Amino acid sequence: MTELTFLGTGTSQGVPMIGCRCEVCASTDRRDHRLRSSVLVTTDSGLRIVIDTGPDFRYQMLRAGVTGIEAILYTHGHMDHVGGMDDVRGFNYVMQRAVDVWCEPRVEETLRRVFDYAFAEPKYPGVPEVVLHPIRSMNEAFDVHGVRVVPVRGKHYRLPVVGFRIGEIAYLTDMNAIEPEEIEKISGVEVLVINALRRERHISHFTLDEALRVIREVGPRRAYLTHVSHQLGLYEEVSRELPEGVFLAYDGLTIRA
Repeated sequence: MTELTFLGTGTSQGVPMIGCRCEVCASTDRRDHRLRSSVLVTTDSGLRIVIDTGPDFRYQMLRAGVTGIEAILYTHGHMDHVGGMDDVRGFNYVMQRAVDVWCEPRVEETLRRVFDYAFAEPKYPGVPEVVLHPIRSMNEAFDVHGVRVVPVRGKHYRLPVVGFRIGEIAYLTDMNAIEPEEIEKISGVEVLVINALRRERHISHFTLDEALRVIREVGPRRAYLTHVSHQLGLYEEVSRELPEGVFLAYDGLTIRA
């Protein structure tokens, strides 16, 4: 049994968005309050894997009561997905070891540029300590401390991004296109998590209708929508219109598969 906790389910600006007073941003329903998208996957062996460390990473870890992680997987190098890597140093201090990171070479370049001080020699005391492992092929699964992870290619406008299948859970975010051969990798999973930014067409994210189309093609038992903007609507109202077996995720939700 694998457990997935939604650490954040919002878009790059989060919800509420700075300066906005729309009904979603002004909502008092905590399920309408969304930090930047990230999840924690915990396997039955106790392995803890975080997918993406956005700018809210520190608070997400504190809020969820996470006391240690073994690995981080990165989907792509945008700041709402990597901007919190500096706070890995808290885990370094507590666990007295580095954290393993899996990412594509283009993401590694971003990490080395943005967090150059973490990789400089001689090493400055107290910088985040990570061990980088490259994801070089979409055609091969890779091993994360004994857990098989299947990479899934998608497009974020022109930027290639990576989704992941871990056991019976598949996680896709920041996509607006995915090829049939990639859908085949996750066909029939127990749980599919997929981004659904808003209703209107967007240059780099699935709309609600597009996400529902991918869900029908994959055929999971359950699907959860994430990377949601304030433009999609109130949690209660959107939830009532979703098909059976499709749910709007919210921060703090934990599911198992």
